[in-house]
Amino acid sequence: MLIHSVTWIQLLSMFDTCPSSQEQQKPVRLADNIETDEKDLSADRGLCPVTVIVPAYNEAGCIADTVNSLLAQTLVAEEIIVVDDGSTDNTADICRRLGVTVIAPPENTGSKAGAQNYALSQVKTPYILAIDADTTLKPDALEKLFSAMDDPDVVAACGFVLPQHVNTLWERGRYVEYLMAFTFYKQVQEYYEKPLISSGCFSLFRSDYLRQIGGWSLRTMAEDMDLTWTAYQLGKKVRFIPDAVCYPIEPRNFNFMRKQLKRWAHGFIQNVGLHWKGILKVPFLRSIVTVMCWDASIASIFYLTLIPILTVTVSPLFLLGYIIDLPMILVPTLVKAYSRGETWKALSSIPAFMVLRVLNSAIFLEALFKELVLKKTLTSYEKGH
Repeated sequence: MLIHSVTWIQLLSMFDTCPSSQEQQKPVRLADNIETDEKDLSADRGLCPVTVIVPAYNEAGCIADTVNSLLAQTLVAEEIIVVDDGSTDNTADICRRLGVTVIAPPENTGSKAGAQNYALSQVKTPYILAIDADTTLKPDALEKLFSAMDDPDVVAACGFVLPQHVNTLWERGRYVEYLMAFTFYKQVQEYYEKPLISSGCFSLFRSDYLRQIGGWSLRTMAEDMDLTWTAYQLGKKVRFIPDAVCYPIEPRNFNFMRKQLKRWAHGFIQNVGLHWKGILKVPFLRSIVTVMCWDASIASIFYLTLIPILTVTVSPLFLLGYIIDLPMILVPTLVKAYSRGETWKALSSIPAFMVLRVLNSAIFLEALFKELVLKKTLTSYEKGH
């Protein structure tokens, strides 16, 4: 969920945040070499006391890239566990040929969190890396993320997220959204030591913390948000490491994007309802969640209803309301895009972002009505790609 408005204190703190990460590399693409020898890849590299858990359901088209990017890390994980959650394709066969551990629940668990929890009991290492089956990593991503664990109070760490493909309208909208969010909002949150979410597609955890809270929660549609907010209420820390870069496959069409945004919107509302008492005791988290609630609800109502009404009944000048915050969007987006040599890609993707913003607002208001008025809580996990 993207926040489009910020408090003055966030704007002032922008000048004190850590610098943006260096120019990122393209995703690791090793699927053609599916018979990769793990021993050869791990030669002369350090061993990291981490178990990687990869929940997978019918991921034959991308799972090789994900596993190979894990095998190519500058720090080698002790074990990679792929949870084949009832796949009907050859996901499991591909992973076995790559030499990683494959386990399968007796039946589909119904969610990513359920698949991750199935593997939790088999983890013997002090750290767990959770990564989606459609996500590749920059070669030093694990090493960068692992550095955050030098602080014993840190129980989770996440990195910079960029879409693996930027072609369709929806992928381009997400590309701008991520450039802005991870260059600006996430940096501000890290400055206050309160990243809003340790991203579900790529995060490192202390195993003891996950066991302490019972693993990945099944009580909301946004288990990553639940894990993060629970950590703060327990007095623990979460870190954002911008140099640890991952590349997920984002929704390529309207149908998949709608499913993903629906899950995120319901998950946010569910987490606010679940954690609101605890949030009140964590000052910065309280502030940012308040701003987010305002932006996602009240601002969305203005965006979708009042601006069009005022435009028709009063003056066309009210259309400026749609672009009044465009400079705030453009500055961090273009700064990051320029450092990556992608200025034109970012500029040409701004219209797609504006379309995504409208869809995001509409879906959130629908979720708000269903969760709070109709009391129809979303409990079914729909895959978003």
